[in-house]
Amino acid sequence: MKTSDLGALRAALPEIPGIQGEDYFVSVVLLLLVPVGEEFSILFEKRATSIRQGGEISLPGGRHDKEDESLQATAIRETNEELGIPAEKITIVGRLDSVFAPMGAMVHVFVGVADISPSSIKENPDEVEKAFLVPVSYFQENAPEVYTVVTEVHPKYKDKSTGEEVVLFPAKELGLPRRYWDGWGGFKHRIFVFKTPEGTVWGLTAKILVDFVKKLTKDG
Repeated sequence: MKTSDLGALRAALPEIPGIQGEDYFVSVVLLLLVPVGEEFSILFEKRATSIRQGGEISLPGGRHDKEDESLQATAIRETNEELGIPAEKITIVGRLDSVFAPMGAMVHVFVGVADISPSSIKENPDEVEKAFLVPVSYFQENAPEVYTVVTEVHPKYKDKSTGEEVVLFPAKELGLPRRYWDGWGGFKHRIFVFKTPEGTVWGLTAKILVDFVKKLTKDG
C-alpha cells in the first residue's frame, strides 16, 4: 500500500461496520407476540426430534438463505414454513440484540406481532412437534436460573472412531508459545434457564428472552 492510497482506503471503509461471521452459522429468529385476550403471549415451538437440536424449545426461525432479500424476510419465511402463519399476518415492530453463541452460531432477532388466533397455527410436522404460547408476563414475573459454562479452543482432538489424534492447528510446529499447544481460553459464559409449564427454555432462546424483558423494563 502506497501513501497515496490513503484516500482510497478511507473511501473503502464502511461508515457502519458489519460483523465478521464467515465461520458462524447465521440464523434469524422471530419473537412473535400473539394477542390472547388483553395480553400478549410469546409463540414458542418444540422442535421435531428428527432435526438439529430436536426436542428443544425455541423461537421460530432458521438459517438465512442468500435467496432471502433481507434478514427480516428470513424470519417471516421460516415462521411461515414452520407454523403456517401467512406473511401478511405478521407485523415486524423491531429488533433485539444479535446473539453470538460460543458453539459457532450468530443469531439475529426480530420482534413481531401476529394478527392470528392460536387455533390457526399449523405446525409443520417435519420441523415442529408442537407450538405453544406463554404470556409475556410469565417472563417478567419469573427470573431465570443462571448457570455458567466454560469453553476452550482446542487445536487438536482425538477421533472417537479410530482413537487417533487429529491436529487442526499445529501451534507447536508454528513456533507459538507452549500455552497454545494443547488448548487455551477457558471463557466463561452465562446460561439462562426458564422453567415454564410447557418445558425448559434455555440457551440462546432464554438469552433472547432476558434481553427482551430487560428492554421492556427499560421502556416501562
